[in-house]
Order: sequence, then C-alpha cells, then structure tokens
Amino acid sequence: MEYFISKLSFCSEEKMIDNVFAYQYEEDNLVSLDTKDRNWLVNRYLHGYQISTLNKNSDGQWLGGGKVNHVNNLFNWDRQLPLNITRRKTFISYYHYEDQEYKEKFNNIFEDLVVHKSVKDGDIDSDNSDEYIKQLIQKDYLADTTILVVLIGSNTKHRKHIDWEISGALNLKVGDKCAGILGLKLPSHQDYGTGSHHYSLLPDRLSDNLKSNYAIIRDWTDDRVKMQEYIELAFEKRNTNYEDRDNSRLQMTDNTNE
Repeated sequence: MEYFISKLSFCSEEKMIDNVFAYQYEEDNLVSLDTKDRNWLVNRYLHGYQISTLNKNSDGQWLGGGKVNHVNNLFNWDRQLPLNITRRKTFISYYHYEDQEYKEKFNNIFEDLVVHKSVKDGDIDSDNSDEYIKQLIQKDYLADTTILVVLIGSNTKHRKHIDWEISGALNLKVGDKCAGILGLKLPSHQDYGTGSHHYSLLPDRLSDNLKSNYAIIRDWTDDRVKMQEYIELAFEKRNTNYEDRDNSRLQMTDNTNE
C-alpha cells in the first residue's frame, strides 16, 4: 500500500505538519481520502507504508513525486506543496476564442485548489451588459464568488464581456462582498515575462483597480504553490483594500477589435 499527499497545513506555532490531503490507489484508481491529521501520517509511516508527494500536469493528471521521510520527529519531502486551506470560489474571465487553452489548463492544474464558478460557451447569451450581469448573479456564477481571475491575452482588453464580468464582480451583492481580482498575463501578452505591465494593454476596468491597489497582476504559472499564493493575496486585498475598488467606469458597449 502506498499513500500520496497533494496539500498540507502546518501547526500555527511550529514548523510541523498539522494535516495533509491524502490519496491511495484502489484497483489502479487514485482515490481521495480527504484530510488526515498528523497522527494518521505518523501512524502510516511507522507501519512501513510508503508516502509520496503528488503534483498535477497541464492535462490534470496526477504525477507521483518523491518519498516523504520522517527524521527526528519531523517530516521532509522533495517539493513545496500547496496549503490545505479553504478553496476560494473562483470565476475565470477570459476571451473564449483565443484563450480557451489556458482556461482549461487552469481547471486541470488547480481544480483541487479552488471552487470553479466560470461560464461555459452557451451558458449565458446576452448582448446587453445589465442583463448579462443579472444572469451571472441569478445563475449563481458571481453571487458568492470571492475571486475573479482575468486571463489576459493579447486581445483581452478589447472584449466587452470581460469588462462586464469584471464590473459584475465589483457590484455589491446583497448579503455578500465584491470579489477580489487577480489578473494573469498569458504568454501571448506583450508584458508577459517582463516583470511589469502597461495599463494601456490591459482591460480598462482592471487597470482602474490596479491603480487603486485593489487588484493584483502576475504572470501565468503552472506552479500550484505560486498560483495558490496569488489567489490568497487577491483574497487578502479583498479584505484589506475593499474600499479601494473602482467600478465607476461606464461599461463597454462593443468589442473594440472587430
């Protein structure tokens, strides 16, 4: 019997594992065991079971990593793992025609780190911004979303539906807060890999909220630990910089690259 761990959390005052998210194989199928505490992990190790880390590739397949060892009452392992914390309810805003590949990559690689709330092609059909946002809220896409992730390709800034989705995420819903905003520059974007960004190359409403220090922007990454850190930073900004959000701009009425 071999066990695997994909996420973990630490004791608040010590650099010791508090719990892990565990898996095991049953008839060649990787089966989730959910969260297990430190005592379970120690027990499995002391009974001679092999424990290894897990990572995901861009197709969403789990890949086994190195063995977890236990020395002087401390565990050590081969790679940094994401934290076993609350999965944020995440809406992905993107240009479906050009950037579908990265929407699928996000779903595949980070599926167990977030709760997906995104719209699929054909889910909502409206060319009216108010009606589109109303449907996003009524159909439970944005009503309780905590993080809006904007995938930023070379033409994202020109798309009206992306502007509407950002605007919808910044609308105050009754009984809930607006979503935090994380912009991810894709490899197709001119600013990818430069360590900086030009507001003129970003969706205007996203730029407004970067200037106000409500939103954050980063390069796309396949790294599960980094992506979780980005999402958590956007969530933190949602709490600490909530009054800095800016939804004052008039909504786009047309796409500007057609």
